[in-house]
Amino acid sequence: MNDEYLDLVDEQDQVIGKKLRSEVYAEGLSNFRVVNAFVVNSNGELWIPRRTANKRIFPLCLDMSMGGHVESGETYEQSFKRELIEELNIDADKTPWKLLGHLTPQKDNVSAFMNVYEIKSDDVPGFNETDFIEYYWLTPEKLFAKIGEGEKTKGDLPALVKYFYS
Repeated sequence: MNDEYLDLVDEQDQVIGKKLRSEVYAEGLSNFRVVNAFVVNSNGELWIPRRTANKRIFPLCLDMSMGGHVESGETYEQSFKRELIEELNIDADKTPWKLLGHLTPQKDNVSAFMNVYEIKSDDVPGFNETDFIEYYWLTPEKLFAKIGEGEKTKGDLPALVKYFYS
C-alpha cells in the first residue's frame, strides 16, 4: 500500500493539515479527499469492475469504474487525471469526461470529500490487473439487482449510483 500524505480538510473543504494515509484510516477519519469516476457506454450501462483479492479494504467487491485518493498538494482534477491513467489507462486529455458533482460526508453521507466524474466510452478500459480482476457492463437496475442478491460492493458505490444515475 502506498502510504502517501493526504490533505485533511474542514467542512468547507479547505486544507487544515495532512496525515499519512495509514493514519487517516487507522483513525477512521472522513475529512480527506478522493475522486471517483464512472465509465458509461452509449447504452447507459456503467463499467463496474471487481477489486482484486489483495486489496486492503473491500477485497473482491464491486467498485466504481475508477477511484483514488487526492494526494497532499494535488487538486481533485489532477488526481482524477492521474488515477484514470494508473487504473484504466485512459488519457483524460483525449477522452470526453465531465464532473458529475462534489459530495461531502456531512451533507451526502459518503466516506470522504469527493469529486465524482463521468467518462463516456463504449470501449472496455485497459484496466490495471493489480486493481481489478473482472468487470461487468451494468445498468443501475442490474447493479442493484446484483446487490440485492448478496453481491458485496465498495462502501460508496450504491450511494453514488443512486445519487447520479437513479
